[in-house]
Amino acid sequence: MKKLFLLVSVAILSFSCKTTVKPLTQPKEDNPASMNTNNADEYDGSTFFKATGNEPFWGLKIGKETIRFTSLIEGLEEISAPYVDPIRAMDANVKLYRFTTKTGSMSITIQQMDCTDTMSGDKSPYNVKIEITNNSDASVKKIEGCGRYITDYRLHDIWVLEQLKGKKVTIADFQRELPRIEIYSAENRFSGFGGCNQINGGIFYENDVLRFTNVASTLMACGGNNNKEDEFLQALQSTTTYTVANNRLSLSNPSGLLLVFKKVD
Repeated sequence: MKKLFLLVSVAILSFSCKTTVKPLTQPKEDNPASMNTNNADEYDGSTFFKATGNEPFWGLKIGKETIRFTSLIEGLEEISAPYVDPIRAMDANVKLYRFTTKTGSMSITIQQMDCTDTMSGDKSPYNVKIEITNNSDASVKKIEGCGRYITDYRLHDIWVLEQLKGKKVTIADFQRELPRIEIYSAENRFSGFGGCNQINGGIFYENDVLRFTNVASTLMACGGNNNKEDEFLQALQSTTTYTVANNRLSLSNPSGLLLVFKKVD
């Protein structure tokens, strides 16, 4: 029965030297990459968050246009509503979606914290609490489960640096060759080359938010004027948003465009 429910689960509302590594700065709130696995079949460009729960079985999908809830709860088999922007907590990664339904109201709280499925034991990076109020008798139904964001499969590729902070780069700007990153979207991790050292780290993804976390590099000395590796790594770690178009991956933050990569695979 669990497999059947999950299929109908619906939507609501990321060496040539000794391989010692050094951690670079990363946002404190970021989760380990291993917590969020997904694949291209799940990403349809509209649904960006999925959650499920047990006893009773229920499913949730949050999309750019629709929030949809389904369950085996009598009278609450399916609830759909237009997408609404969440209320965000100031001091934690918590989002609250609140909206009215045909028979009452619903609130959905999504909090970034380790969550374990009570039946399968599978781990997810988000805890989800749902509260459904029925106006006819003022009854309130509270349920809880686990969820995750679906990382954009288009990120899964090899990308070679083309621009750094608005300026086109050449091999002369780096010690050995142009920086590159290979993103594994299903595993929320990346590896690559910074221009002198090998690099690797995790991917933090939420809807259109993209951060490169837990970045580490080998420790080869990279002297000389033709080495922008540090500038490249700082820009990579400052990324918060992205776009993919015309075989280019553009990384930005509120200050503007930071990096542009060209797809090579």
